[in-house]
Amino acid sequence: MTAVLDPLSDVLRSVRLRGSVFFHVSCRDQWSAKAPHSSEMAPAVMPGAEHVIEYHLFVKGQGWLSVEGEPPLHLGEGDIVMLPHGDAHVLSSAPGLPPTDSDGEWLFRVRDNPKPIPVTYRGHMFEPGSLLPPEDASAIIVCGFIACDLRPFNPLINALPRLLHLPAEGVGAWVAPMLEQAASESVERRAGGAALLQRVSEMVFVDGARRYLDPLPPQAQGWLGALRDRQIGRAITLMHGAPDEPWTLEALGRHVGLSRSALHERFVALTGMAPMQYLANWRMQCGARLLREGRSGVAAIALEVGYDSEAAFSRAFKRATGLPPGTWRRAQQQSPELST
Repeated sequence: MTAVLDPLSDVLRSVRLRGSVFFHVSCRDQWSAKAPHSSEMAPAVMPGAEHVIEYHLFVKGQGWLSVEGEPPLHLGEGDIVMLPHGDAHVLSSAPGLPPTDSDGEWLFRVRDNPKPIPVTYRGHMFEPGSLLPPEDASAIIVCGFIACDLRPFNPLINALPRLLHLPAEGVGAWVAPMLEQAASESVERRAGGAALLQRVSEMVFVDGARRYLDPLPPQAQGWLGALRDRQIGRAITLMHGAPDEPWTLEALGRHVGLSRSALHERFVALTGMAPMQYLANWRMQCGARLLREGRSGVAAIALEVGYDSEAAFSRAFKRATGLPPGTWRRAQQQSPELST
């Protein structure tokens, strides 16, 4: 049986978290800035990404974040907020302020500029490429982006809320200072600054996901809630640890102390899918990772993820991704590299 630390770590490794483009935003007076849905921004900020998560760190001052259908969220100095589903949103000095008009094409015009890209909002003025002196800014915000894969299977994104607020007092003591330091080093063009920004961005997301998971009660719904359930979490850990095992409901039930029917019912109630469907989805995700990262043939990968034949794996993989394994692998190799 393959060792696995925990399913959350397993998924985070598998879906290829990549941190990238940063904006260093300085604000003064009344200000309001609108960000479109991340799917609209992705071609400019992270070309080739399947899904983009945006986050904001308030380095100085305070502000508000508004998402349609959610109450305005107040953000203070040191707070971090993430938008796991990529919702369009407005950042402003006060709730309800109309956002300053800006041509969305500016994102594409600055795409290849050194990062982080300075931006200033001052009253109704929008000035890309400009940064106020820190002492003149009422608010300073570092805006980052994190890309990840959604296909074939990423159970984490749908398990996270639309807004993931990490108040300064609840954020790990290292997070905000390290992120601010990484941004500063990149502004100063120090060697390795861009790589540091990328890694810190990924760490911020991992820390946020963990902090959302930690206080969830055992009966919480969704994939993260399932991880908190002693028996269902154990069943998920077993499937992640050994996707090549010929798991059945009976075998999983014996390992976790549940009858076949009780395991099925509780698993469906928490995750929205049957245990064997979850296993099939995870096998596809493992297969995709092996296709992308290694040179093993499709037949060897099929055996490694629990299929008796290359043909059976290929049929399942095509149902999940729309492409046969070999074609999918070539498409991944030819896809554009993400910006860094």
